[in-house]
Amino acid sequence: MGLIASDNFKIVIGLGQTGLACARFLATKGTSFSVVDSRENPPGADELKHEFPDVDLRCGPFDSEYLKRATELILSPGVTQKEPAIQAAVSQGVQLSGDIDLFCREVKAPIIAITGSNAKSTVTTLVGEMAKAAGLDVGVCGNIGTPVLEMLGQPEKGLYVLELSSFQLETTHELRAEVATVLNVTPDHLDRYDNQIQGYYQAKHRIFRGAKHVVINRDDALTAPLLSKNVVTHSYGLDKPDIKAFGLLEEQGEHWLSLGFEKLLPVSELKIRGSHNIANALASMAIGHAAGLPMEAMVKALKAFSGLKHRCQWVSDKNGISYFNDSKGTNVGATVAALVGLGETLSGSQKLVLIAGGVGKGADFSDLASPLQRFGRGLVYLGEDGERLAAACGNLEKVAAISMTDAVEKAADLAELGDIVLLSPACASFDMFSGFPARGDAFVDAVAVL
Repeated sequence: MGLIASDNFKIVIGLGQTGLACARFLATKGTSFSVVDSRENPPGADELKHEFPDVDLRCGPFDSEYLKRATELILSPGVTQKEPAIQAAVSQGVQLSGDIDLFCREVKAPIIAITGSNAKSTVTTLVGEMAKAAGLDVGVCGNIGTPVLEMLGQPEKGLYVLELSSFQLETTHELRAEVATVLNVTPDHLDRYDNQIQGYYQAKHRIFRGAKHVVINRDDALTAPLLSKNVVTHSYGLDKPDIKAFGLLEEQGEHWLSLGFEKLLPVSELKIRGSHNIANALASMAIGHAAGLPMEAMVKALKAFSGLKHRCQWVSDKNGISYFNDSKGTNVGATVAALVGLGETLSGSQKLVLIAGGVGKGADFSDLASPLQRFGRGLVYLGEDGERLAAACGNLEKVAAISMTDAVEKAADLAELGDIVLLSPACASFDMFSGFPARGDAFVDAVAVL
């Protein structure tokens, strides 16, 4: 297998989880291939050597002459195609692909493809839950955790829902999705794109190539592609929708998720809270509708969905107080988004009590002051930079805690009927926990025993 066959020899560039999945796939196809990685001891090297002892693994700087000997380069998402050796091979006519193309060549079932700067995982998961509620055997995979090629070892699904990053889309040519969407576009990964949002935007919009249906976000003009007349367009937004579009209708003070003039579900019946999550719900419905999922199943899935673990996840309602776990909020921007998103759902005298603190990584916490002044009743702070965070948060009641259990108990004491207690630390967790999942689990456990 490690010998070079001049008519069909592929090189996997970059090992790790995706590279290993590519190697396993190529082996099942009987394809001659090798693996290269710029790192001297890349993750997955031991597994590769154990599973495929005859496959050539070359570590260290890429050799352009060696790459030119391939018929196709299979590029892992973490490796930029701007590497000079890769560019040299491509200039000589070597095909450049990624794991998504390998997957698309094999599957016959329809694909829903989802990308965006934010909320990809939430919407991908939710669309998957909608498909399950409709009785479909669905594969949810891609950037969300399970490499797409690992799905090929299972019986073929009736539908695949793919979360795709801009890095994956850079090398995707053969997607041809049944439904494709860019949820939103905000500056991200600009180190990869020469500090230009244009390159990032262009990578995201590769998702629309060959799509039959596209879903656009009316609240973000950068999500709308240039399309041929043969492509069916669907839209969603937080405004009042036109006929055949998804949006919000208001009736007697209650907002409803709606399709055109048809009210589908009161926002108050969603477990996920905040304007950003209302947008995620509408996006998921628009995507599911474009894919032909029945409305009843989508509404059922929405009512049951409590959010992704550690991402503004509803945990429990206790004694008239709602508890939300946003342990994934490891930076100030994420916590501000959570404060505003949940804060805008409050009414009357309702307020937020924030639990925050940890390893601040030198961050400026001053941006927390404004949303806390607007929506906050109190702050419970803990961890290495808790005091520094508290000092930046303006004039509201502040209480120090020595553990997560202590923090939850003190937050419950501060909160009043109808309030929200939110864990969104604006910090890393490594001073007190092994990572943000352990921190979130500690919060959930502490709420459970209140």
